[in-house]
Amino acid sequence: MLEKLGEVLRKATDKIANAIFLDKNLIDGIVRDLQRALLEADINVLLVKQLTDKIRKEAMDERIKGIDKKEHFIKLLHDELLSLLGESKKLELKKEQNKIIFLGLYGAGKTTTIAKIGNYFAKRGNKVALVGLDVHRPAAKEQLKQLADKNKLDCFIDFDEKNALKTWKKFKTKLKDYKIILIDTAGRHTLDKELVEELSILNNEIKPTEAILVMPADIGQAAKKQSEEFKNLLNITGVIITRMDSTAKGGGALTACAETRAPVYFITTGEKINDMEEFEPKSFLSRLLGMGDLNSLIEKIKSVTDESKQEKMKKQLEEGKLSLEDVIEQVKSMGSLGGFEKIKSMIPGFAKVGDKIPENLLENQQEKISKWEHIIKSMTKEEKNNPELLKKQTSRISRIAKGAGVSAGDVRSLLKQYDMLNEMIKSGSSMNMESGMLNQKQMMKLAKKFGKFKKIRF
Repeated sequence: MLEKLGEVLRKATDKIANAIFLDKNLIDGIVRDLQRALLEADINVLLVKQLTDKIRKEAMDERIKGIDKKEHFIKLLHDELLSLLGESKKLELKKEQNKIIFLGLYGAGKTTTIAKIGNYFAKRGNKVALVGLDVHRPAAKEQLKQLADKNKLDCFIDFDEKNALKTWKKFKTKLKDYKIILIDTAGRHTLDKELVEELSILNNEIKPTEAILVMPADIGQAAKKQSEEFKNLLNITGVIITRMDSTAKGGGALTACAETRAPVYFITTGEKINDMEEFEPKSFLSRLLGMGDLNSLIEKIKSVTDESKQEKMKKQLEEGKLSLEDVIEQVKSMGSLGGFEKIKSMIPGFAKVGDKIPENLLENQQEKISKWEHIIKSMTKEEKNNPELLKKQTSRISRIAKGAGVSAGDVRSLLKQYDMLNEMIKSGSSMNMESGMLNQKQMMKLAKKFGKFKKIRF
């Protein structure tokens, strides 16, 4: 996600910090690199020129002397880039019912995004319903139903009705007990008169508390025109930008929304249900600069863990009862974060050493999970809850391996994972009792098993 820009920013701050003094050549070189990176991120050329001219002019201010000049330059880069990204605005829920309508053109990822938002709020203890009012795209209703079923979300769809307004009126009374109602609407290739009329009718009937525009990151600078059109015609309250993982043009979409003062609530970074996060400009820039973003990481951890499982894990840890099934649950939760590539930018210091970590560190663990689950099914209840028995009697390992159809090495691999997790807990680096997940130090300790990161500190 905007990797080139992040790399340029990190190198620029290192150059400034390591320079004995700032001169015109150094400043010009950094500004040129920044210009190229911003343009590659598809940020409007006039905006790039305006921003870099200001940076160059203020960086050369002769009134600022010594080390203060270097600090001033770094702060200047940070503040000007932050201004490009716009102000932070969160999607705030009302105490009463929240009716959120989703709008967007074909191919924006609207239906998938609705499922992600539903999962996001459901994991935070809200009663959520999805409503399918896209009566034009043949596969829209089926897609929403499949996503809802897969993620255990309530869904209201009429497969026979061809009128969106009639569908809404049919389910209106059944939705009164839900705190959050997420409404899927029709898309078009363009914002034509027919679409505007249908959405206006629905808007007047539903009276949504939020109207969110979903647009893909690869739309680039065209996001400005689209956000302006939807905002003017349909009173858009916020934007969700999808596919931020697949294109460098995300910079264009983000800055275009900032220009039109259409706040970005969320960005999505992959196809998995948890590949979504709140957009917070300061945190986003912090990650580009390699400074991490622990708040977003904590929120991501919360989004992949179920509250009931958190409580169960918390109780087991307090009692010192860690079983082999708990080990698998932890590995699954870490894998649900979206893989190490998706979380390393959130961990302070990892941006500079991430390339030393084997690719697909967490993903490779997923390949083992299936074997481990078969292994556990071949164990007795006593063995699951007290793995120390297996170390004392190797005949047990042979029996379990044979029953699970795996090698003895696979059984030992599971035991090694158990020992690693147990060691972390016993060493005082306890698990996050609120989330039931490994905390940042534990993630680091796990990563050290695969590489050397002695210089990294939190």
